[in-house]
Amino acid sequence: MAAENATAIVIRAVPFSETSSVVTLFTRECGKLRALAKGAWRPKSAFDAALDLLSTCQVLVFRKHSDSLDVLAEARLENRFRMGTSLAAFHAGMYVAELLDALTADGDPQPELFDAAQKILLELSCFCGPLEQVRARIISFELEVLRIVGHSPTLLRCAECQTRIELTPRTAFAMLDGGTLCPKCRRGKRSVVSVSADALASLRVLAHSATAWQTIVLGDSVFTELRAIMSTYLAYVVGRRLKLAALLLSPSRGAVH
Repeated sequence: MAAENATAIVIRAVPFSETSSVVTLFTRECGKLRALAKGAWRPKSAFDAALDLLSTCQVLVFRKHSDSLDVLAEARLENRFRMGTSLAAFHAGMYVAELLDALTADGDPQPELFDAAQKILLELSCFCGPLEQVRARIISFELEVLRIVGHSPTLLRCAECQTRIELTPRTAFAMLDGGTLCPKCRRGKRSVVSVSADALASLRVLAHSATAWQTIVLGDSVFTELRAIMSTYLAYVVGRRLKLAALLLSPSRGAVH
């Protein structure tokens, strides 16, 4: 077995025995790893809080060249995800972990994706801002992730003929074809939804500005439409519905008092 050092985000942890755990780590150097952490649940574990969900840590992993689990030897906490006053931010953080697990393959390093995930988790940790910012930030992250993995939806041009799409009251968005369609290319297509001008304009802004989430205002109706679009599009990319996406919808879960 080869020992490797890596910077990791803890995206999943399940009990393996009374004292041990199987953790899924998304690492910058090695990609996604599934490793056995022996003694992780002991009161005086050597891993301490380093294996808390959404934490960033430095790990030493013994890699196995078979289908068996890797072995986690050390984990040193760098940043612990903490809940501020926003329950929505916590739900968004958990959704980030699910998204990373769903869109990545074991052992495939994607440092740009790791950096993007680490950035949003740092922003969501201890978050005390308005619900609207959480809503916009998670959509901007989804769009960034889709770009990194090569599934970015076409928003400015027709996904088929590349004709520029001007904002109109309703625009066709094809889930299977990867974005907006002009009226000519719309005919005969399956899995097409009609997107409002406000929703499409918001998607364009969030896709092309890294900081737009801090100032953009998404009304309830626009946000609900955007969530339906993103959740459905990601379901086509991943091959299944993401379970935690539903938690992002409820405005009643916005704050912790």
